[in-house]
Amino acid sequence: MPEALRQPLPRLLAVLVLLGAMLVTSVVTATDARADGCYTWSRTLSVGASGEDVRQLQIRVAGYPGYGLHLATDGSYGEKTRDAVWRFQGAYGLAQDGIAGQATFNKIYELQDDDCTPIHFTYAELDDGCGGSGWDGGPLSAAQTKANALQTMWQLEALRHALGDRAINVSSGFRSIPCNRSVGGASDSQHLYGRSADLVGSHSLCTLAKQARHHGFGGILGPGFSGHNDHTHLDIRTSNYWAAPSCGI
Repeated sequence: MPEALRQPLPRLLAVLVLLGAMLVTSVVTATDARADGCYTWSRTLSVGASGEDVRQLQIRVAGYPGYGLHLATDGSYGEKTRDAVWRFQGAYGLAQDGIAGQATFNKIYELQDDDCTPIHFTYAELDDGCGGSGWDGGPLSAAQTKANALQTMWQLEALRHALGDRAINVSSGFRSIPCNRSVGGASDSQHLYGRSADLVGSHSLCTLAKQARHHGFGGILGPGFSGHNDHTHLDIRTSNYWAAPSCGI
């Protein structure tokens, strides 16, 4: 080979090696699990898995248990969790296999803020219905009450998405015992536990009540039920008590 053609080869090989390295880097970056400011999953989850990562997933798909059903956030990936993941995947146009992998986690990351609340709801909305602050003053610890409110918000997020992602307004969330007493709430109200939200807003109250049956809400009280003609009450109790006679419920 002539000397003039032999000299550029090392430089050409170096360029090719560099381009190859850049391609490999881009492929790895595209498939690596992304980190999240709230919680990052580090493994694929499916039936038989257990642990805190399963429980964190269950909180976020608790709004997809199926009509009249409820999903336990117990850290055990059983058939009900698989079915909830399957419905969540379908709701957001993902491939439906009931297995929580990277595509499912990435969608959850898109849907949550760094404090773990879903993007369309805040702790402030679910806080003391009398204008207070904090999560003290109820029958449970502040930490447990706040945790209940978080799951309530994720179920509300599922409801909101099913109704076309139009705003849902919360008029009352957690109430301390004095607050609940001052507004005439029942002594065993789910508001005391952070498990409840009263809704008003752009949807009709009956639309809210009817759709909520698909999103894990055990308590649904609305128009036609005493004291509920101006709002729809939803709570995440795990037995069904539905009463909205004007809505056919």
